[in-house]
Amino acid sequence: MEPMDARYPSLKGRHVVITGGASGIGESIVEHFAAEEAEVSFLDIQREAGQALADRIAAVGAPRPDFLACDLTDLDALRAAIGAAMARHGAPAALVNNAANDDRHRIEAVTPEYWQNRMDTNLRHQFFAAQAVRPAMRDAGGGSIICFGSISWMAGEAGYIAYVTAKAAIGGLTKGLARELGPERIRVNCVVPGWVMTKRQVALWLDEAGERQIAERQCLPDKLMPADLARMVLWLAAADSRMCTAQNFIVDAGWV
Repeated sequence: MEPMDARYPSLKGRHVVITGGASGIGESIVEHFAAEEAEVSFLDIQREAGQALADRIAAVGAPRPDFLACDLTDLDALRAAIGAAMARHGAPAALVNNAANDDRHRIEAVTPEYWQNRMDTNLRHQFFAAQAVRPAMRDAGGGSIICFGSISWMAGEAGYIAYVTAKAAIGGLTKGLARELGPERIRVNCVVPGWVMTKRQVALWLDEAGERQIAERQCLPDKLMPADLARMVLWLAAADSRMCTAQNFIVDAGWV
């Protein structure tokens, strides 16, 4: 992890719940909150990767994050995991709805079952995780819910229509939750990433054509990294952003 320029004392000792934290952008988010000495609970279906991340963070002297293995498409399991996290660490100061999967698919191959699975994987859990933390956040005096969208729908990208649809809906979810939960001092914002160079993205899709696309589409020449998203999430979780809600925060190096 690269050194951080900004520090957020308001996050020290505060409970943060992160979904999809075992790899990719989520892994960097977990690392960054641990570096701020937050009490991190993170959920992921990848048991080995999640446990390894918790071990690695503890080994460098940061507070050990609490890993809870969970399939987020199973709402009972999601509620149980969040409940267990709150029982151990108290009300979350922040919920980071990061988990998603952008598997490619052709229009003609999409079945009703696959479509529903994409909604469950990329959209549904964000609402129900927010629903689960709301009472504790409200009773604690407020908090920050950070959803994750994507520039894919803004850019009109092809090849994964169900994912693009789910990510577009998160903008509406963010606005609606922000309006309803604002009186309880619960802020709701959406981080909108561009093409982030996670290990998965590099392995599957970063070829010569991808390099050209980055050079042509981004305003900035540098590659977008998971840490760039994590730093935005830190700010949105911290007291520094106390009057920001119902907004999309695009981090895409100027792609759209």
